[in-house]
Amino acid sequence: MAAETPPLYEPLDEPTDSSSQSKLTVDTGDIYLFQWLASTEKAVKAASTDDLKGAQAELEATFVKVITAPETWPSPGRPVRALVAQCLIAVYTRGETKTMFDTLQAFLKIVNEPKSTHRESSKIAAMYCVGEIMGIFGSQVMSLMVETTTTALKLYRTSSNPILLRYNALIALEQSLSTAKRAVTDALSKDIIKQMRYALSDKALPVQRAACNVLILMYASDDGNRLVSDVDSLIALCIKGLEGADQLTRRSLAKLVAHILSSTQVERMIPVADTSKKLKKGQNAKEEDEDDAPGLHVATEEAKPIMTPQEMLGQLSAHFNKPQTSRRTRVGIFDFYAALLAGLGPEWVESNYGIIVSHFMNEIVANSRNSTTRYERLLVRSLVEVILRDLVGVRMLGEQAQITAIQELSNAYLKRWPAMMPGQVAPNPLCLVIALREVAGLLQQLGNAPPPVQDALVEPLQTLLSHPSHTIRVNAAWALRCFCYSTPLRLPKVLLSVVEMLQRDITTLTTPAAPSDINTRALGHAYGVAALLAVIPDRPLYVSYDISAKVFDMAVQLLKRAGEHEVKIACIEVEIAWTSIASLMTLGPNFVRAHLPQLLVLWRNALPKPTTKDASTGRTPMEWMFLLHLRESALGAVYCFLKYNSPTLVSPDVTRRIASLLGNSLQFANSFQSRRVEETPEQQPTEIKELSMEGRAALLRSRIFSCFSLLPHTGVTDSTQLALLQSAIFLLASPDGYAGSSVQAAIASSTGAFTSIWQSVDGYAYGLSSIEIDESPEAWINRDSVEISIEQMCQKPIIRSCSHDPLFLCQRSAPDAGNQWPEPPPPATASVNAAIELFAQLLPVQDISVATRTLSQLIEYTTSSKLEKNAGRKAAVYVNATIALVLALRQVSTPRSRQIFGSPQVTSTISSFLKDVLVDGDLLLRKGSSEAIGRLASIAGTNFLTNQAKTLVDQVVSNRDPNGRAGCALAFGEIHAHVGGLAAGPLLKTTVHVLMSLVNDPHPVVHYWSLSALCRVIDAASLAYAPFVPSTLGLLFKVYMMESHEPEGGALHHANLSGDLPAYQAVCQNIDAVITVLGPDIQDSARERTLVLDLVHRFISENDDGICVEAINCIQHFLMFAPNFVQVPELVTRFRGYLSSSRRPLKLASINALYQLVQKDALAMSRLGGDQLVEELFAMLDDDSSVDGVRNVILSWLQQTVIHNPSAWIDLCQRIMSRTTASQQATDAATKRGDLLDDEGQSLSTGVTQDLSAGSGRQTSRWRTQLFALQCLHTICTVVGQSGRREHLDMAFARSQGLPIRGLLVSRVPDLIKIAFTASAAHVTEIRLEGLKVLRDVIEIFAKSPDPDYEDSLLLEQHQAPITAALTPAFSSDSTPEILAAAIGACAVFVGCGVVTDVQRMGRILKLLTSALEQSKESGMLTLGDAAELSPNASVMLRIATLSAWAELQVASNVQTYLVNVVKPYRTTLAPLWIAALRDYASIRADAEVIDDSPAGTLDSSYSSLGREVLLPYYVESWSVILHAIATAMNTGDPYVLAAMDGREGVVSEQDAAEVMTTREEPTAFFFALFGLVFEALSTATPDSNVASQRISITALQALRCLVQEKYCGAVFNDAVLFEELVSLFYRMALTEPAVVQVYLVETVHCLRICAYILKRSITGPRNGAIHDGSTLVEKVKLINAAFDAFSAIAQTFGPGHREQFRAVGVTLYSELLKDETFDADLVGPTLQSLKNMLERPAESSDVAQFEKVVHGLLSACLINVDEMRGRQGAISTRKVKTNLLAAVLVLTVVPSGTAISRAVIERLCFLIAQKLVDADEISLSAAHCAKTLILASTAGNAVLRQCSRLLLPGMVECLAKIAACVDELPEKHLTTVGEIYKAFSVLFGSLAEDLRPRALGVLMPPMILLLDPGRTPPSAFHAQSVAQLLSFAASSPTAFKEATSKLDPQMRESLESSVRQALGNKALTSEAPKPQISLRSF
Repeated sequence: MAAETPPLYEPLDEPTDSSSQSKLTVDTGDIYLFQWLASTEKAVKAASTDDLKGAQAELEATFVKVITAPETWPSPGRPVRALVAQCLIAVYTRGETKTMFDTLQAFLKIVNEPKSTHRESSKIAAMYCVGEIMGIFGSQVMSLMVETTTTALKLYRTSSNPILLRYNALIALEQSLSTAKRAVTDALSKDIIKQMRYALSDKALPVQRAACNVLILMYASDDGNRLVSDVDSLIALCIKGLEGADQLTRRSLAKLVAHILSSTQVERMIPVADTSKKLKKGQNAKEEDEDDAPGLHVATEEAKPIMTPQEMLGQLSAHFNKPQTSRRTRVGIFDFYAALLAGLGPEWVESNYGIIVSHFMNEIVANSRNSTTRYERLLVRSLVEVILRDLVGVRMLGEQAQITAIQELSNAYLKRWPAMMPGQVAPNPLCLVIALREVAGLLQQLGNAPPPVQDALVEPLQTLLSHPSHTIRVNAAWALRCFCYSTPLRLPKVLLSVVEMLQRDITTLTTPAAPSDINTRALGHAYGVAALLAVIPDRPLYVSYDISAKVFDMAVQLLKRAGEHEVKIACIEVEIAWTSIASLMTLGPNFVRAHLPQLLVLWRNALPKPTTKDASTGRTPMEWMFLLHLRESALGAVYCFLKYNSPTLVSPDVTRRIASLLGNSLQFANSFQSRRVEETPEQQPTEIKELSMEGRAALLRSRIFSCFSLLPHTGVTDSTQLALLQSAIFLLASPDGYAGSSVQAAIASSTGAFTSIWQSVDGYAYGLSSIEIDESPEAWINRDSVEISIEQMCQKPIIRSCSHDPLFLCQRSAPDAGNQWPEPPPPATASVNAAIELFAQLLPVQDISVATRTLSQLIEYTTSSKLEKNAGRKAAVYVNATIALVLALRQVSTPRSRQIFGSPQVTSTISSFLKDVLVDGDLLLRKGSSEAIGRLASIAGTNFLTNQAKTLVDQVVSNRDPNGRAGCALAFGEIHAHVGGLAAGPLLKTTVHVLMSLVNDPHPVVHYWSLSALCRVIDAASLAYAPFVPSTLGLLFKVYMMESHEPEGGALHHANLSGDLPAYQAVCQNIDAVITVLGPDIQDSARERTLVLDLVHRFISENDDGICVEAINCIQHFLMFAPNFVQVPELVTRFRGYLSSSRRPLKLASINALYQLVQKDALAMSRLGGDQLVEELFAMLDDDSSVDGVRNVILSWLQQTVIHNPSAWIDLCQRIMSRTTASQQATDAATKRGDLLDDEGQSLSTGVTQDLSAGSGRQTSRWRTQLFALQCLHTICTVVGQSGRREHLDMAFARSQGLPIRGLLVSRVPDLIKIAFTASAAHVTEIRLEGLKVLRDVIEIFAKSPDPDYEDSLLLEQHQAPITAALTPAFSSDSTPEILAAAIGACAVFVGCGVVTDVQRMGRILKLLTSALEQSKESGMLTLGDAAELSPNASVMLRIATLSAWAELQVASNVQTYLVNVVKPYRTTLAPLWIAALRDYASIRADAEVIDDSPAGTLDSSYSSLGREVLLPYYVESWSVILHAIATAMNTGDPYVLAAMDGREGVVSEQDAAEVMTTREEPTAFFFALFGLVFEALSTATPDSNVASQRISITALQALRCLVQEKYCGAVFNDAVLFEELVSLFYRMALTEPAVVQVYLVETVHCLRICAYILKRSITGPRNGAIHDGSTLVEKVKLINAAFDAFSAIAQTFGPGHREQFRAVGVTLYSELLKDETFDADLVGPTLQSLKNMLERPAESSDVAQFEKVVHGLLSACLINVDEMRGRQGAISTRKVKTNLLAAVLVLTVVPSGTAISRAVIERLCFLIAQKLVDADEISLSAAHCAKTLILASTAGNAVLRQCSRLLLPGMVECLAKIAACVDELPEKHLTTVGEIYKAFSVLFGSLAEDLRPRALGVLMPPMILLLDPGRTPPSAFHAQSVAQLLSFAASSPTAFKEATSKLDPQMRESLESSVRQALGNKALTSEAPKPQISLRSF
C-alpha cells in the first residue's frame, strides 16, 4: 500500500556497513546531510497529518542516528543539530507526541554515557535538541524535567567538558525551565540558583551568558518571595563579572540586572510595619500614595513595590561611586542602566523622568568621586548623556514627555541659578551643564518649541550666559542657539537683548566700580551673540541685518581701544571682538565683502611679524598669555572667514596676504615653544575651566594648521609649506612633541604601569590624535548604537566637548535632531589633529625630494631610541603616523601626486613601517596599515604589488602570531579593493588560497578578519571570482559546521574572544558577496542556489541579531536575482515580526528589506500586508522618529497604489491628523485660545472643534508624523491629479461609468479641506505650511470639477466658506513669513481658479490679497493680517509673493475673463510694482552693489548686498510669472505698463498713462532691465530642459514680442551689434529648442530663414544629423502649422513679384513632408490645412503659368510617392500612400477652377484611387474618401473634376462587386468604405439631369443589389445599408427608379423586391405597437 503512494520524503542514503560507500561517507557528506535535513523539514511541514504519522517512527530513528553520528557519518555540527531540532519540532507539532518521551530519553542517554562512547559533538547536539524540544513541549513531558535538570547541571559542573557542551547544557536547562519550571522541586530550584550564581563568575564568558538567562527564569517577576538582600548580592555578582566581560556578556549581565531590578517595581502585598511609615514620611512618597487606591488598604498589608524607584536606581549608583571600581566596570554599569530603563519601558520612564534625572545628577554627576579630574567629569557626562539623550530622549520620550522634560529641567536646574532667596542653593555646575545639553538636545528633537517651552527657557538661558563657569557659558550659548533655531520668531528679540547686555558689559568693563564677575559675564554674552549670529544664515527672514552691522562696528571699536587698557581687560576685549567677528563671517561673502579691507588691516595688526624683542626674555607670563590669546582669537576669525567665504572672496591677493600673516603666527608659536615659559602660581587661571598657557599655545597652533588647510596651496610659498610639514611632523610624531612629564612616562614604561594607549585617562594620551579613519565603525558588528556608544567609552582616551573651543559656536550648522555636530577635542589633541590633516593635504602636492625627505623624517621619529623609554608616546606616535599616512594616501588623486607616491623612493620609505605596523596587536593600526598598503599598491605599479603579495604570503607562513596573520589577511583584502579586480587578477588565486587557509584557523582574531578580507576580495574581483564560487561555498559551509568557529566554541581563550568577533556575520557577508558574483546565473545553478538558500535560511533563524541582519542583506540580493525561489509571504511575516523588535539593527534591516519588496511590487505587498502593515509603519514613525527608511517604504507604496484607492490612504492620513500633537496641546493649554475661528470660519468650527475636543485623553501624535501624513496627502493629490483618470475628479462621470463613488478622490474633498483647516490652525510652522500646500492642491485639482447635484455649478462653490476659514489662520499673529507667502499664493489660486466669478462674492480671500497689495505699495516693513511687523528681508519676500500672486491672476485673465474685473482696479498699482520687481531682480543678477530705493520697497538698504543671497531664490521662483503678467498687459496695450516702463510715477488715470511720444528715439527707462532678463533667459535655456524652463522661454518670447515695439524700445535695434546678437540668438534657438518653444519663436520672429530651417528640421527629422528633441506628435504638428502660417504671412509682406516664388518654396517644403518615411506617426493629415492655405490664394495674372507649374509638380510628386510604395507593406508605406492620395485630392479640390492640369496626371490619379479602392487593406477606405471628395467637388461644375468622376466610377463599382463577392468574411470596417461610396453615388445621382438618371441607375444599382441578402435573418449591416440607399434613390426619382428596375435581370429584380418589401414591412410593424413602449417609459 505504502509503495503505491510517493514517499513523504527522500530517504537518507546511509552506508549499510562500515566499509560501504554512500553519499554520507564521501567528502561532501556533511553538505548532503545538511541539504537532506533542510528538504525533509520542508516536506514534514507540507505533509498531511496521516502521511506524517505513517512515516514518523522511521523519521525519528533517522534523526536520532544523525545526532548519534556513527563513525563514518558526518559530525552533527551547528546547522545539522539545529535542523534536526526543527524537524523534530515540526514532526511533534503536526504528528503524534507520544514517542517524544522516547526520543528525549535517547538524547539524554547519549549525553549521560561515558565519555569515550560518543563524540563530543554528538553530546552537544543531543543536549541542544533536548533544549529545543523541551522549550516547546516541556509541559507535556514534565516527568523528564528533573532528569534534564540534573544532567544539565552535571555537564555544567564538569569543568573538563568543552565550553560548548557546558554552554548548551545551560541553554537546554533555560529552555526546559521556560515551559516546565513547575516540575522542579524546591531543593533542585535552590541548587540551580546556587550553581548559576557560581556560574556568573565562571572563567568562560559563554557560560556566564547562559547562567544569566537561567537566573532570569528562576527569578520570575511575579515571585513575591525575593528579598532585598537577594537583589543586592546578585547585582554585586553581576558587577563583579563586568571587568572581564565582552560586549555580549555585558548585554546578558545587563539583561539579568534589568530583570531583577525592574521586578522590584512590581506591586505586591507587603505587611505594614511602623518603620515603613516613618520611612515614607521621610522620603518623597508621592508615588506610592497615588498608586494606592483607598479601597485596597487591608488592616495588615498593602500593595507596594519592593523598592522605590530611587532605591532601585541607587543599587547601581552605589557600586558606580565606590572608589575602587575600575573604568571598565563603571562603563559596564551604564549598560545596566540602559537595559534597566529599556526594560521598564517608555511609560515608566516618562512618568518617572524627574526621578531618573535627579538620580543621575545627585547620585552620579554631583558625587565628588566622579569629579576628581577633568577626564572623569567628561566620562561621566558622556555616559549620562548616552542614557538621557540617545536612549531616553530619542527613543523613549513622546513629544508631550519631551515638552514636560524641558519644563522639568528648566524648573529644577536652569531657573535655580543664581540662588536669589535665602536658604536656596544654586545647582551644582556639573549638573547644570548636563541640564543645558539635554535641553539643547530636546529642542533639536522637538523641532519647534511651543509657548510653554519658550517661557520656560527664554529667561534662564540668557541668565546662564553670565555664569562663572566657562563650560556652562558655552553650553548655555549653544542651548540658546538651538532654542532660536527651533523658534525663529524669538530670534530677533533674543539677539537684540543679548547684544544690549554685551554692550552694557563692555561699558562696565573699564569702570573702576565694575563687579568682580564682569569679565566672565561679558565673555558669556559674547558667546551668546556669536551663537545667535551663526543662526542667521539658516533663518534669514527673521532678522534685520542692521544688527550684524552694529555688532561688527562694536567689535572694531573694541579692538581699537584694547591697546589702551591693562592686559587683563584687553584679553577679554580682544576675545569678545574676535569671537563676534568670527561669527559674522558665517554670513558669507555678501556681508564680508564690504568689510574685507578693514578686516585685513585688523588681522595685520593682530598678527605682526615676530621681532627681536619677542626673542628676549623681558615678558611676564601674563603678557605672553595675552599675546597667545590675541593671536589665537584673531586666527579663529581668519578660520571662519576662509571656511565660509572661499572661493568667492579668497582671491590670489587675499590668499597671499593671509598666508604671510599665518607664517608670522607660526614663527611666533615656534619661538614661544622654544621659550618654555612657566606659569607662576599666582598667574594660574583662577577658574579651573579656563585654558592654561600650554592649552592656549596648543589652540593657537591648531588654528594656524586649520587655516593653512583651508587656504589654496598655490598661494603658500614652498618654504612655508616645508616649515609647516616639519612643524606638523614634529607635533604628531617626534618624541619631544610630547607635552607631559617625560620622567613619569619613563617610570610608567619601566614598571609596566602603562598597558594600552586606549586606557589613558588624562585627556591627552601622550599626544594621540582623535581622528577616526574607519569610515563605518558601527557597521561591521550590527549592534545597537546605544550599546556602541557606551562600549566606546571603555576605549576612548580623548573625550570631546564644546567647551574645549568656543569657536564651535561660530560654525554654521543646522542643529537638527539627526544632525549631531561633532564637538571639538581638547586643544592639545586638536593641534595634533590639525597637524595630521594639514600633513595629509600638503604632502601630495610636494615634489619628490621634499616628499621623500618628509616621509623619512616621519619614519625616523617612529624608530627613535628616545621612544623606548616612553612606551605611551611610542604607541601614540605609531597611531598618529599611521593615520597621517592613510589620510595622505586618500588625498592622492592627480597624476603628479600618483607619480610621486608611486615612486620607489617613497614606497620603500613607507612600506617597511607599514609592514611592522600591520602585525601590531592594535586593531586601528592593522586597519590603517592595511588600507595604506592597499592604496599604495594601487598607485605604485606592478612590481610593488607582486613584492607586497610575496611579503604577505611569507608573513602568513612564518608568523604564528594571530594579530600578525589577521593583519596580513586584511592587507590582502585592501589590496584587491583598491587595486581593482582587473589589475589584481594575477594575484587572485594566491590570495584566495591564503585566505581560505587562514579562515580555517581556530583563533577568532584570525578567522574573523580573514573572512572579512575574503568578502572584500570577492566584491573587488566580481565576475572574475566565479571559478572560486563552489570551493568558497564549501568553505563557508565547513566554517558553519566547525565547533572552533562557533560563538561559544573552541578553547577558553578563543571562546572568550569570539563574542566581539562574530564569525557568522562575516560568513553571511561572504555569502552575500557570492550571490552578487553569481548574479542572475544563480537561477540556472540549482546546486549552488539551494545550498545558498538553505544556509541563509539557517542564518536568519539564528538568535543573534547581527547574523539575522546580514542574512536579511543576503535575501535582499537573492530577491534581485532569483525572486521566484524565495517565499515572499513568509519573509513579509518575518519582517513584520522584526519591526516590533526591541533590537534596533534588526528593525532597520527589515525596513530596508520591506522597502525593496514594496518598490518591486507594492500591489503584491498590499495583498500580503494590507492596510495593517502601513498602519504599523506609521506607528513606528510615531514611536521613534529617528528610525530611518520608514518614510521611503510608505511613500513608495503610496505612489504605486494610490491611484487604485486614494480613499483608503486618505483615511489613514486622516486618522493621524485627527490626533493632536503635544505642541498643540501645550499651546492650547497655555493660551486657551477661543478667538481663532471667526464668523466665516464657523462652517468648519463645529466639526473640527468636536473632533478636537473629544477629551484631553485623546491620542497624540508626533508633529513630524503629522507632517509626513500631510506630505502623503500632497503626494496623493499630485499623483491622482496627474494620472489623467477623470473619474477621480468628476463624480457625475464616475456615476455614468457605474463606478463606486466611495473610493474616489472627489468624494473626499470635504475631508481634505477639513484636514487642511486642522493643519492651518496648528502650532507647528511646518504643519501649517504643508496644510496650505494640501489646500492649494485641492483648489487646483478640483477647480473644474462639476457639482454632481446641481447642473452648471462647480463642486468647490459649496466649499468656499471652509476654504476661507482654512486660509484665515495663516494671517494670525504667530505666523511666519513663509506661511504668509504660502497663504497669499493659495488665495490667488482660489481667486483665479474660476469657482467664484463674481467679484462681490469673493469675500475675505480677495480682501486679504488686496490688503497685501496695498501694503506692498508703501516702502518699509509689511504687516499682514495680525502678524507682527516683519524683518526687511521677510517684507521683500512677501512683496515678491504678493506681486507674483497678482501676476498669476493677470496671466489667468486671458482664459478666465472675469479676472479682468478683479485685476482692473489695481492696474495703476501693479504695473510699477511689477516693473520695479523685475528691475530689482535684474540688478541682483547683475550683482549691482546698490539697489535704488523704489516703490518695490526693495531691500534693507544698509545691507542690500546681504539680502541678495537670501532673496535671490524667491525672485528666481517668481520673476517669470511677473514677466508673463507684464507681457499679457503689454499685449492688451495697457497704458499703465508703458508709464511704469517709462519710470513715470504717480500715474492715476489712463489719460496720464497714455501721454507718450508717438515716435521715440530713446527706449523706455526700464527697457534694458527687462530686455536683459529676457535675453538671458533665452540664451541660457538648454535643449533638454524641463517643462518649467520651457515655460520660461515661452514667456520670454511673448514678452520680447511686445518689447520690440517702438513705444518700448525706441530706436535701440538700429544698433547693428545689438540686432546681430538678437538674430544670432534666434538662429541658435531654431537649431536647439524643442518644438513647444519653437511654435512661439516662429510666431514672434518673422524670419524666412528660421521658418524654412524649422520646417526642414521638423519634416526630415533626425536623419540629417538634426537633434531629435523628444517633442510629442501634437507639438510637432502645431509647430509645422505655425511655421507654414508664419511663412505665408512673411510672403504676404513682399511684393507681388516674389509671392509666387515663396509659394513655390513653401510647397516644395511640404512635398518633402509627403515624401518622408522616417516617422511612424502621420504628420500630413493634421497639417493639410497649411497646404490648403498656401494653394487657395489665386495667382496674379502674370504668375498663373508659374502657379500651374507648382501645382503640377506637387501632383506629380504625390503620384510618384504612391508609385514608389508598390510592392511594399507595413505601417509606413500604408501611411505614405494614404497621405499622398489625400494631398493630391486636396490640391485638385482647392486650386482655382481655371487652373490647367495635365490629362495624364488626372488619369493616373484616378487610376491609382480606383486601384486602391479594390485593394483589400485599410487603404481602400482612404481611397473611398478621396473618390467621394472628388465627386462632391465635381458637382460645382469644374470640368477637370467632372473628368475625375467619370474615371472613378468604374473603380467604385468594381469595389462594391468585390465586397459583395466575399461579404461574409469581411470585417465591419468595410461598412464605412461602402458608406462612403454610397454617399458619392448619392451626390453624383443628385447632380444629374432627370433624363440621364435611369441610365445612371442602370450602372449604380447592380453592384448595390449584389450586397442584398433578403434570406438572412437578422439581415447583415451591408444589406440594411444598401436597402436604405436604394430606397433613397427610389424616393428622389421614382420614375427613373422604376425604369431602371424594369431593365434588371429577373434574379436581381426579385432580390431587390423582396428586400424592399421586407424593409417596408418591418417599418409597418414597428409603427403598429407603440403602446407598451409608452407605458414602460412612463413607468
